[in-house]
Amino acid sequence: MIQLSVTGTAALAGQAFAQAPALAESDPQAVALGYKADSTKVDKAKFPKHEAAQKCNNCALYQAKATDAMGGCPLFAGKQVAGPGWCSAWVKKA
Repeated sequence: MIQLSVTGTAALAGQAFAQAPALAESDPQAVALGYKADSTKVDKAKFPKHEAAQKCNNCALYQAKATDAMGGCPLFAGKQVAGPGWCSAWVKKA
């Protein structure tokens, strides 16, 4: 039987995200949510409520430090989103 400490489990989880591939803008889920790896490339006509300050790294769903270039997002399981990216599910971090 293998036992992991909380620290070991957290380290493994961090490694899993580090090894996860980047989300492609062409991924069906990404297309459905209007994901762009660069928030400045969001289609303003299609997403008029998008604001320049809204980025994945300041979204409540972003599962990394705000300074990390890439991080996990529960909406895109097994993939990493770009910190400066954006999608229509963006929620202000509390």
